[in-house]
Amino acid sequence: MSSAIIDGITEWARANGVEVDSLDGTSIAVVLPGERKLKTTVSIVVSARSAELSAFVIRHPDENAAAFNAWLLRKNMKLGASAFGIDHLGDVYLRATVPTEHLLEDLDGLLGEMLTVADESFNELLLIGFLTGMKKEWAWRVSRGESTRNLAAFEHVLSGPDNEFIGTIGPERPETDDPEGRQG
Repeated sequence: MSSAIIDGITEWARANGVEVDSLDGTSIAVVLPGERKLKTTVSIVVSARSAELSAFVIRHPDENAAAFNAWLLRKNMKLGASAFGIDHLGDVYLRATVPTEHLLEDLDGLLGEMLTVADESFNELLLIGFLTGMKKEWAWRVSRGESTRNLAAFEHVLSGPDNEFIGTIGPERPETDDPEGRQG
């Protein structure tokens, strides 16, 4: 039965243009493209009675762990088939368990929920658990004249007067009229 389920998941992935990696006869990984979180990999382990879906969302927070975990618990109250959980390191996962016999008929909805939840939660979790590091990264990039593209979604928070690290991290760029930063 599990090989038929794995084959069904593989067919779903191909039909939807989604990357898939068959790990063995009872497990498979599906890589779902996102917007905020660029990709969410969902591993699916199929047993005789149930199928377990699990997706890594974000690593454990650098700061504000209580607020971070409270946000996860409040969000769990609003979720359908999936739920947030943390592993022994505090890293965040989404998990769902369904009866094996219903997996293929529910697959699109389950994977859609897991992708949506991971993607929509990602930036909020970054702001709660990693803001200081993001501020330092922004200040360092600005001081070196490097791209801030990977932090563009947070520019409104990182570039303002609340970023206490601007002007204190990294070498300052010399004042010059030359856009390339060369000095005569």
